[in-house]
Amino acid sequence: MVVWWLPLNPTVRFLLGVVVGFSILPTALYLYVATGHAPVATADAAMPMETFFAKLGRKSRIEAEQPKRDLATFSTADLASGADIYQKECAFCHGLPNQPKTHAAKGMFPHVPQLLDKEDMVTDDPVGESFWKVKNGIRLSGMPGFKESLSETQIWQVSALLAKADQLPPEVTVKLQPKSLNINTPVK
Repeated sequence: MVVWWLPLNPTVRFLLGVVVGFSILPTALYLYVATGHAPVATADAAMPMETFFAKLGRKSRIEAEQPKRDLATFSTADLASGADIYQKECAFCHGLPNQPKTHAAKGMFPHVPQLLDKEDMVTDDPVGESFWKVKNGIRLSGMPGFKESLSETQIWQVSALLAKADQLPPEVTVKLQPKSLNINTPVK
């Protein structure tokens, strides 16, 4: 009995080996995901190489598209407006200074930076990088884009606040204190 593939010339056998070899990885990856083994819960560890590829793509895109603006062009009034916006739109996930992590932040993956705490501040990032992140959001991270709900001026103001978070004037810092809850105020 003659097996049909034996008479094939070496080039054809090599090409068949390449095709079979390249089909093994996508098939294994599909089976890994389709059988429920992929880590999809927020408490799961990241998949192998997930963090590397996510950071690489994000950094490359932001570096190419971030707008440039001098941080010195922002006034105290801009920072105060940025604090109001942050309090309303960002604090729910990113927290307030000297406060525990919010319940929302505790349950998110990847880790949600507490942008007004020293260890998570983005004061060393260009202000345009924060602008890009606020405007466009970051896929698969829980960070929404605000280009449909905030004006460009408002996005610049909150971005400037984050860029200067370690050196805010007192009149801005006071706007970042937790709002006291009045039990007589009706909930809307």
